[in-house]
This record gives sequence, structure tokens and C-alpha cells, in this order.
Amino acid sequence: MNIMPSTNKIIPSAAAIHDLSGAGKCSLTVVLPVLSVCGVETSVMPTAVLSTHTGGFEGFTYRDLTEDLLPTARHWKSCGLSFGALYSGFLGSERQIKLIQEIFSLFRAPETLVLVDPVMGDNGKLYRTYTQEMARGMKELCESADLITPNMTEACHLLGRPYCPGPYREEEILEILQELLKLGLSGAVLTGVCFDEQQVGAACLERSKGKMETFLLSRVAGSYHGTGDLFSAVLLGGLLNRMSLSLACETAVEFTHRCIVSTRESGAEPRFGPKFEAHLPYLGRKMEEYRKKIANS
Repeated sequence: MNIMPSTNKIIPSAAAIHDLSGAGKCSLTVVLPVLSVCGVETSVMPTAVLSTHTGGFEGFTYRDLTEDLLPTARHWKSCGLSFGALYSGFLGSERQIKLIQEIFSLFRAPETLVLVDPVMGDNGKLYRTYTQEMARGMKELCESADLITPNMTEACHLLGRPYCPGPYREEEILEILQELLKLGLSGAVLTGVCFDEQQVGAACLERSKGKMETFLLSRVAGSYHGTGDLFSAVLLGGLLNRMSLSLACETAVEFTHRCIVSTRESGAEPRFGPKFEAHLPYLGRKMEEYRKKIANS
């Protein structure tokens, strides 16, 4: 399908399938407010509930909700719900991955955009909760998507390539994106892209256009949990507001950078997540302005 949904719905909608961490802003605690301020009616399907996310915290609680996924989806279906986009993030087991494929099939329509953020790892390593079996299952889930948003670590695992921390050559990034499209995707967005030590951002490639575009901003020292979820949510919000993939990608890079700078300047512990709340009004205005522009064009 075309990456930019062609829906007649006045209000765009999405189903977000992620874990819910009570503290340490990531997954649903980031995705829901971002999509909401973008004007997207969002239904959430928690895959697990945790006291905190798992990055940098010990002793966290974890309640698995695998058994609730299909009953929730079937109840939604019985209520007549439909969605402009289906969006999955971190998944806790190989079984969950297979269930999400089934849920995609349940709600997918010709105009539905399926976005998979294959949250598996970072800095060249899979997360400690991830197994090789789960990584293989995630590749299969990506093959059922229209658009994916891996970081460099995740892209390398999906493609069986050796990981390199960068900086990268433009030809190398283009090759990775082209290989990702061979999974059957309409488009791919790669995060953590850098060509030198001064800037970092993302690159995107759409099958229908064939031209890679990159969006880079100044690098901010440190590592910030939850920024991948923030990026993907803004990207999806832009697409559901009928932005092109390149404009949505540029918007997501710019907004994520704003939030990282605020987090750095606040002196807060990065493990508690990005300071994005103060920037939500800005994002809402940006989306509203774009909606008006589209309406008047």
C-alpha cells in the first residue's frame, strides 16, 4: 500500500500494541499522548504491565498479558472497531509475536497502514529479554508490515549483517534500506544514522519513490531511553495526518531532538525517559497547521 493512508475518515485512528511501563517514559506512556496530540484516536492493547521499563532499573515488577491479547482484539472486532493504522512495538515473547500477526490479519483492510517498530536491541546487542527465536519471529512480523522503523542494531539483526557503530557511508545506509524493502515492505525508516561524529538522525526509503532521504541534527551526548518510541509515534502521527513519509520522518527527527535536548538540559536521569511533555503543544500546533494546509490545497 501507499505509506500515506488514503482514508476518508475525518479523524484518523490507530491501535497501539505495546507494553505499559508505569515509570520511565517509553512505550504506551509515550505513544498514547503523542498520537493523541496529533489528533489520532488511539486504542491501546498492553502486552505487559511493568512498574518501570527494564533499561537501567532492577527489581521491576512484570505482569504478562499474553492471554488477554486475542480476547481484547476479538472484543474490539465485535464492537465494530476499525483502524487507519496498526502499530506494534516491544513484544515480550515469541508467542506474543505470533499473536500480533493474527491480530494484524483480524483488523487489516486495504487502506490500513501496518507499522512495526521491531524493538529488539541497541548498541549492537539484543535486549536481555530477547532470544534468537524471538528475533526470527520479529523478522516474520516485519514481513507482514507496510513500514518498519528499526535502529541500526535491529536492522542488522533482521538482515543478518554484522553490526558497525558508525559513522556510516551513504551507500551503506542505502544498501541497508534497500535490503529491508526486500522483506516485502512499502517503506523503511532507519534510525541512528550518522555520517560523522557531529550529527545523527534517520533515513527513509519508499518503494514507490526509490530515493533515500536523510534527516540529521546535532548529536547530543548520552543515551536516552524511550526516544525510539517517541520517534515512531511522531512518525505515525504525521503519516495519519497525511504527511509524506519524508516529511513525517523529518518531523519525528526534529521533535525527538527537541526532547533529547530538554532532557539533557534538565539534568534528569536519562533512564526516566525523555522530557517530551512540554513540547506536546508545539507538536499539536504543527499537526493542526498541516491539516489546514491539506484542507486548503
